[in-house]
Amino acid sequence: MFSQRKPTDGLAAHIARVSILGAAFCGGGAHSAEPQRNEQDQGVSAVRSTDIDLRSSLHRRELRELAKEAYVWGWPLVYMHQLRVSLERVPFPAVTGGVPVAPLNQLSMLSDVIRPGAAAIPCANRDVMYGFGLFDLNEDAVVLQVPDFGDRFWLYQLGDQRTDSFARVGRMHATSPGFYLVVGPDWDKPIPEGITEVFRCPTRYGYCLPRVFFENANEDRMAALPAVHQIAAYPLSHFDGSMRIHNWSEPRWVPSRLGKSRTVSPQKFFDVLPQVLEDVPHLPGEEVLYARLRGLLEEADREPSLRAELSEIALAAEREIIAPLFEFQNIGHQLPGNWTTLRNAGRFGTDFKTRTAAAKSNVFVNLPEETSYYYLDLDEQGNRLNGSSEYRITFAADALPPARGFWSLTLYDERHLLPEGADGQLSIGSRDPHLVLEEDGSLAIVISRASQQDGGLAGANRLHPPQGAFSLYLRVYWPEEKALDGSWTPPALHKVSGAPDVTDDF
Repeated sequence: MFSQRKPTDGLAAHIARVSILGAAFCGGGAHSAEPQRNEQDQGVSAVRSTDIDLRSSLHRRELRELAKEAYVWGWPLVYMHQLRVSLERVPFPAVTGGVPVAPLNQLSMLSDVIRPGAAAIPCANRDVMYGFGLFDLNEDAVVLQVPDFGDRFWLYQLGDQRTDSFARVGRMHATSPGFYLVVGPDWDKPIPEGITEVFRCPTRYGYCLPRVFFENANEDRMAALPAVHQIAAYPLSHFDGSMRIHNWSEPRWVPSRLGKSRTVSPQKFFDVLPQVLEDVPHLPGEEVLYARLRGLLEEADREPSLRAELSEIALAAEREIIAPLFEFQNIGHQLPGNWTTLRNAGRFGTDFKTRTAAAKSNVFVNLPEETSYYYLDLDEQGNRLNGSSEYRITFAADALPPARGFWSLTLYDERHLLPEGADGQLSIGSRDPHLVLEEDGSLAIVISRASQQDGGLAGANRLHPPQGAFSLYLRVYWPEEKALDGSWTPPALHKVSGAPDVTDDF
């Protein structure tokens, strides 16, 4: 879709050509009062008029195609823009809709796992205490506190407006406790005493998403809280060298403001795009694309009919291009057993399609060396997973998920949300102390709406799907090399019993 074009073949050349054509039309009108030309002149004029009409038609068609490219390229950036606009109205660090929110240049933490029904963020996991903060680094640099987590697994994801990671902060990176400074692309001030390291965000807006692991036991959750209460972010102007403490176990609540931030508004996309182009510097190789996009917007300003058409183009692109990318089976790399995975998560660069697919389906993914992600929409026969059927997945004794941190298998409904009203577990993994292994050391997990034990398999090894379509999502935190090089992949999911097979159309 995103063809590489020389500058002379880009939108600027098209616009220049249109200007020339416009002058030709004006010239034709000026000659209307002249004496009648001979038949040869009239024939040349007719040919030129036809040629102009054809070239104008081609120009408009190319503008439409460029508008589709713009929508795919800019979807994650506009998503982040909309999220920022929502957070500008948040008065203090709080919880809304089950997720942490904070004013710009601060963050908020949960003190437990996310509950089912939290609809603001797709594919929230059930293994960690989450936090979130979004920074405007034109306003000020931001101090990020890293407490001493001891041997506990923890990770701070620092990402820019493109959703690419720009820093490595966590246990697998051997990050020391201390104060860290997050700065914008043009920050050039002295580093204050007491700052351990500086992380430079390549865009004006960046985000921090802390994750703190705890075992599936309240005792371990409570043991994690003293460190969690020291997680904080605040403007550099407020830094005094002391570790701040915030009791995140007593959250403040604000009305839900993030419902519409979970997706991009096609009708508003091209109204927001000029600001996105201003806020996000181009990557190497994007210079021509940026020039073409700015040219498209200038053309739309000159032609009201094109401006009106852009919303229709965005709606069509959302429906025809973006919506299928929500399905895990359509993103990333295909693996055996109909699993898919991302190999460039958090460093998408100019892989615009994968970047948008990740933002649409499960935004805020970590770098591969931090987390390996595996997605499943289909059973081994290629049929859509459905709660009316029962499934089994078995990890061999020597092929358990290769995590140096931890792993989990989580179930999401067709909206990529944790199903509400579930009668059983939605997630299972190495944090669960009561997993039951087979005699040979293998691990079998059943996905079924039935509540009774099946074939001697303990209820601890059972996930409870919703009615209708669902997806499975395997996370391997701090993966071993065999996950990173692809020599290990998850086993296939076998259908045990249930309704007739239904193949997904996507």
